[in-house]
Amino acid sequence: MSFNYPQFLWALTALAIPIIIHLFNFRRTTRIFFSNTRFLKQVKQETTQKRKLKRYLILASRLLFLFFLVLAFAQPFLPAREQLTSQRNLVIYLDNSYSMSAPVQEKVRGLDAAIAYVREIAELFPAETRFKLLTNDFAPFSNSFKSKSEIIDQLSQIRFSSTARSATEILKRIGDSNNTVFWISDFQQATFGENLMLDSTWNIRLVPVEFSGVSNVYVDSVYLSNPFIIGGEKNSIQVRLRNSGPKTIEGLVSRLAINGVQAATSSVTIQPNSSVETSFDLSGGLQGNNKAVFSFSDFPVSFDNEFYFTLNYAERLRVVEIKPQAGVTYVEQVYGNKQLFDFKSYTTANVDYSAFADANLLVLNGINQIDQALGTALRQYLDNQGVLMIFPGTEPDARSYQNLTSLPNLARVENAGRLPLDKPDFKNPFFENVFEEKSAAVAMPTAQRVWDWGQDRSAILSFQSGQPFLSRINNVYLAASALNTVVSDFATHALFVPVMYRVAATGNRQDSKPYHYLSSGLVSVAADSLVGEEPVRMVGERELVPAQRKTGNRVLLELPRYEVSPGFYWATHQRDTLDLVAFNLEKRESELATFTNTEILAAFGGSNAALFDADSPQAFSNEIKARYLGTPLWKYALVLALVFLLAEVLLIRFMK
Repeated sequence: MSFNYPQFLWALTALAIPIIIHLFNFRRTTRIFFSNTRFLKQVKQETTQKRKLKRYLILASRLLFLFFLVLAFAQPFLPAREQLTSQRNLVIYLDNSYSMSAPVQEKVRGLDAAIAYVREIAELFPAETRFKLLTNDFAPFSNSFKSKSEIIDQLSQIRFSSTARSATEILKRIGDSNNTVFWISDFQQATFGENLMLDSTWNIRLVPVEFSGVSNVYVDSVYLSNPFIIGGEKNSIQVRLRNSGPKTIEGLVSRLAINGVQAATSSVTIQPNSSVETSFDLSGGLQGNNKAVFSFSDFPVSFDNEFYFTLNYAERLRVVEIKPQAGVTYVEQVYGNKQLFDFKSYTTANVDYSAFADANLLVLNGINQIDQALGTALRQYLDNQGVLMIFPGTEPDARSYQNLTSLPNLARVENAGRLPLDKPDFKNPFFENVFEEKSAAVAMPTAQRVWDWGQDRSAILSFQSGQPFLSRINNVYLAASALNTVVSDFATHALFVPVMYRVAATGNRQDSKPYHYLSSGLVSVAADSLVGEEPVRMVGERELVPAQRKTGNRVLLELPRYEVSPGFYWATHQRDTLDLVAFNLEKRESELATFTNTEILAAFGGSNAALFDADSPQAFSNEIKARYLGTPLWKYALVLALVFLLAEVLLIRFMK
């Protein structure tokens, strides 16, 4: 036991005062004369014994009263079990990510419990202690140490952050390992990142906020069932929902709203730790940019019950074909849908080079040799991020194509026989959502190679011999055979139309992702004609001007993660609307599985880390006192002093 003010122990000398009074005051006697002392002697002996007992009890009460009163002023305490690096500077990391909205007790969110822990730390440590409070926002407030009152005021302003930080990011932000760090978090497995390798200079105190088997449903992905539909034709939206908890979710009702109007509903049942898909039909007539919101009711975790995505339809894709002679070609037939494509066809003798600037896709069909003027126009088109597709003639000049394709080993193949194509690689992103049934027995077309450019393991389509039939080199799609029924039946095969639609879709420079996660580093927005120095702005709940740079016909926007919230943002330039962008929370945040206490210590492997196991702010407060502040005993000493003072009064009053 130790004392905060040991100098008060000198007051224990006052214990001599009751002893002196007892020795001198109680020794005085009174002489009484009586005629017969035979009976009086016996009575006198009994009375003296009772008086001595009463005097000793009173003396003991007075001594104990003074003893405990002095101890109360000296403030005794049991020493702390652990010592902090410095009690003058403490760093507190408070996890305010959305996963902390899960309940830890009835009607108590994890963030509220964490704020209560921080408040206890600020209240318990001495007034001269300085605190640095760090949250996921990495706000400027956390750059310096603050007083107790400033930290308590800041706690009332903490809100959920849409940014999830890994442990490595947090440690880099803390920087200095000489201060004691209180790390208050749910220690979510999905967002923690890699295990840390820290030296012994770090003094980290881990305070886990524990959830109790909470199930959570979130949107895993959203996509169109037919990605080749470019205009307002009928389509369907596929939504994959995942249940990350141990409980079965039955009859979950979900809704799809487009432009603020409910379009469809569905009901699904999801087994524990599994996923299920639901679909919604899209009717025709949607044009331009459309806001789509998928929502459902899932409690008690509701921060991810809405998912935002866009349905941005291009008006029509502009396709230009260049052919050696007049006539209707297979390319014109596949792109003849005027609702989807603005198709133009030119012969090599009559090319309108001005049409190249607005073209989403250029198709060279059956040209054996490229003249200088056409080659210069095509290279300029490729420099502007255009997409070019080449179907050679039956006797192509490989040299005239080498500069255009950047393939110095491109060579003509003489007298090659027709070979069957190998089945598509279903894992290739080019064929994603193309085939309803991924069967190995699909019938494939045959073709005769007219040139060769070597092995290409990433080819879109290949011959069974392993040689590439259709490859993408940068923005150039190169076919090994002509669209001629004499040398190939690819143009009449069922695979031809989806491949050509897919190529056209990649050439859609107005095409954008249906949604982005807030963790995305860059957002690409189409911008064909930006005039002036005014930057592109993102307008949503608030207006932002992100860092940006122009590359070709697109603008790359660097996402300010801590300022963007889930929802829709219009990308605008001056009075023009460039695109509609949707943002969502990173789906890892919805995986609420947390580390156990043993796993938490292992994740901070090798560091000087200690773990708190407190179920409530009061239990946490007691643990803080026992570990670092000691257990104060002055209250108990004061209570005992009052008890013995009362005992003295009762002895004098009632003991005869």
